[in-house]
Amino acid sequence: MMIKFAKNICSWAAAMGKKEVVILSSLDSGKMPRCDMISQQIHYISTGNTDGTDERFEKLGWKKLEQYVPSQRGWQYLDSQMVDGSVQDEPFCTEDDFTDEDYFPSLPFASLFSSCKAKGLKVTCLFCFCSEGDNMRDALVLAEAVYKFVGKCSSTSLGNGNIDWAIPLSWKTVYGPPPDMSIF
Repeated sequence: MMIKFAKNICSWAAAMGKKEVVILSSLDSGKMPRCDMISQQIHYISTGNTDGTDERFEKLGWKKLEQYVPSQRGWQYLDSQMVDGSVQDEPFCTEDDFTDEDYFPSLPFASLFSSCKAKGLKVTCLFCFCSEGDNMRDALVLAEAVYKFVGKCSSTSLGNGNIDWAIPLSWKTVYGPPPDMSIF
């Protein structure tokens, strides 16, 4: 189902004359490489180069998602599904055969990325590693990254909360009101 959806959405984008697609996704912080724990939260992959790198994002100080290795079987499977006319929409491996390198190609962003690439659209995925719980700050960091990418803010404001975002009302009550501080 994911592959069929990805093909449909990318076909629509191409039919609408879109030249570039930006996909936003959170990623499990448990999958973040240890060396990145204290560095930049924003990672990317792009069709700028075949290895997923793009000078535009390197200039912004963002790192390519190192788990994107186009020669790995999961990415190869997705690319073959997007080029072929048939949609199998079956996992490329069994649960017993699943390895760590298969994790990222199994996520929804990967199908969208591969489908856009197959349609000849320029595509970039921007990622923010997040933990369980209140991810409002992570959402704002990702929103600021997009804002920075389109040239609306300076690199110094990214992640500093310098942009006055309109927070959806529903976010204000997701975790209820703050605790009564007198209990501490």
